[in-house]
Amino acid sequence: MPSGAHDMALAVEILLPVKALTQAQTSLTLLIERAASGDTAAFEQIMIHSQQRVMAMTWRMLGNEADARDASQEVFLRVYKYLGRFKQDQDFFAWLYRITINVCRNFAKKRQLYSSRFTSLTADADEGAFAVTAEEDAEEALIHTQQRELITRAMATLPEKERASIVLRDVEGLPTDEVARIMNSSSTTVRSQISSARKKIKIYCEHYLRRKERSQ
Repeated sequence: MPSGAHDMALAVEILLPVKALTQAQTSLTLLIERAASGDTAAFEQIMIHSQQRVMAMTWRMLGNEADARDASQEVFLRVYKYLGRFKQDQDFFAWLYRITINVCRNFAKKRQLYSSRFTSLTADADEGAFAVTAEEDAEEALIHTQQRELITRAMATLPEKERASIVLRDVEGLPTDEVARIMNSSSTTVRSQISSARKKIKIYCEHYLRRKERSQ
């Protein structure tokens, strides 16, 4: 679908060699074990390793930097508090995303941010999702920016669960089954939420473009 959820699926994925990926996972496991035992230096390394993901996710869910930073701090406070309950057979980032979603939900309820202040999908840690390459000329860059802003407005109209599902699936690139685990839902429900979100984004974009054409 043009300039809709399809664009969000174009996030750049960095594919590491299996050996490097295994080493990174082993390193993270050791850090988690040390941090759970009270090693603050190890916890700081976990924060450094994951803070960009958390900040990008809170930004997409809450829509502005100030709230995203406050929510990110709350996320890591909860991670520090509950790290001892983390099981090593779990996926750490899935666990982290679940905490992040819950924190953002609480922030949105308290500050009534579901739709009124959602302003941007992008952050410094999210360069790949809507990146404008150096080769694009000024006109293409402007079109790209306008498309991104349109998707942003469309995303703001989505219910919280649909927004979270489509961000995790189409922006973060997580498998549907993993999104379901993070959302404490079923794969069928998540597929339905994603499908509904994509349709709503497409309809919103089409209506906007038609209104724009009529006004010209």
